Amino acid sequence: MARSRVVLGDLRVQVLERAGGGRSYTIVGPDCTVDAEADSYLRPFEGSGSQKTYAYSLVDHLRWRIREGLTTETITMSDLHRYMGAVGAHVPMPYGQPWRVPPQRPYGASALQVAAACLKGFYLNACASKGVNNELREALAVTRLPTRVDRDRALLGHVKTSMAANPLAPKRPPRRRHPKMLPDGAKEELRGVLNTARDEMVLQWLSDTSLRPGGLAGLHLMDLHLRENAACGECKSPHLHVCHRWGNPNRAAAKIKPDWKAVDGVITGGEIYRASPAMISSYFKYMTTEYAAYATGHGMLLIQLAGPNRGEPWSADAARGMLRRAGRRAGLPGRITPKAFRHQITNDVLDVTNGDSMVAKAVGNWASARMVDEVYGHPDLHSPEFTAALQAVWGEDE
Repeated sequence: MARSRVVLGDLRVQVLERAGGGRSYTIVGPDCTVDAEADSYLRPFEGSGSQKTYAYSLVDHLRWRIREGLTTETITMSDLHRYMGAVGAHVPMPYGQPWRVPPQRPYGASALQVAAACLKGFYLNACASKGVNNELREALAVTRLPTRVDRDRALLGHVKTSMAANPLAPKRPPRRRHPKMLPDGAKEELRGVLNTARDEMVLQWLSDTSLRPGGLAGLHLMDLHLRENAACGECKSPHLHVCHRWGNPNRAAAKIKPDWKAVDGVITGGEIYRASPAMISSYFKYMTTEYAAYATGHGMLLIQLAGPNRGEPWSADAARGMLRRAGRRAGLPGRITPKAFRHQITNDVLDVTNGDSMVAKAVGNWASARMVDEVYGHPDLHSPEFTAALQAVWGEDE
C-alpha cells in the first residue's frame, strides 16, 4: 500500500469511510471544517473515481489561491491561466512565483486536462450557487463548433450546432502512435525471476489479456468462470468478469463501469475477458498452494504473501511494484508497467489478424475501434505487400 502523508496547517483532502465499504472525498481546512464550495462541487461525483481525482486536483489549486490572496469573488480568467502555467501548461504570460518545486514535477498532458476540467466545473458551480463573478462565469461558458467525431458520438449529432469548450484546457497532443511495448523477450525474462505462484499468475494473466491492474487486483473468486459453458450464459469459453466495485478492501477498482449483477451467486455483466489454458493452469497452481495456505476468507483473488497482513487482499500498487522490481532483477531496460502488456497484446492481435481493428477492440475491451486503428494500426515494414507497393512506386517492378 502507498504511504500516506498527514497534512497539518493547510487545506487537505479528507477520506471518508462509508458504511457500505466505499470511500468519499472532500476538502477540509486546517481546523477540520469542510470547505463548502469544494464539497458542493465534489458531492455529485459520489461513488465514482472522479471524486478522488478532482479532490486532489482541486486542493492543489485552492492552496495556490490562498497563497495568491484570491477568492471566488475576486479571481479572474487571467488568474486561472496563471495557475495553469504554474502547474505546467504553456501559457503566453508570466505566472508569478514557482508553485510546483522539486521534488514535485509539472503536470503532464493528461493531468493538465483533468485540472482544466476540474477548475471549470468548480468555478461554474461556485459562482452560480453564490451569484458572484458573472464575468468569470461568462468567460468559462464558451462553446465551439462540433467536429465530425463529436457528431458521430452524439445521438442527434446531425442537429448539433455547438459544443461546450474549456478555455483553460491546453491543446491536446496528438495520439502517440506505437505506444511503449515490452522489451523483446521480456515475458520469458520476467518469468525466470519471479518467486511466487501468485506473481507468475499475474504475469500470465497480464500477458494473455488486456487487463488493467485495478481490474485484476479487484477480482473476486465469484468473478471467475474458468470452465466451459458457465452458468452466466454470456460466453461459452472460460472467461472472467471484471466488475467495478466501490468498496473493495484493497481499494482496487475497475476503470470501466458496465452494469453487472450477482444472481444466486452467478455474476453477469461487467467487462468479459476470455481466459487462456495457461491462465487457468497458473490459477490452479496459485489456488492450491499459496492461496489455500494464507487466504483469510475475504473472497478476493490476489492476496498478500508476507508481512503482518499476510492473507489480506493485494493492491494494484503492489502489483505494479512487483513488476517493476522483477524488471530490475531481470536486467530489462526501462520500467516494466502493466500498461505495456495491454499495449503489447493489442499490437500482437492486430499483427495476426492483418490489421482487423474490430477484433483488437473486442479482445482488449477498448472503447473505440477507431482509436485502436489510429494508435496501433501500422503496416509491417517487411511484409511482401509493403515491399511490393514500394517497389511499384519506385518503378522497380520486374
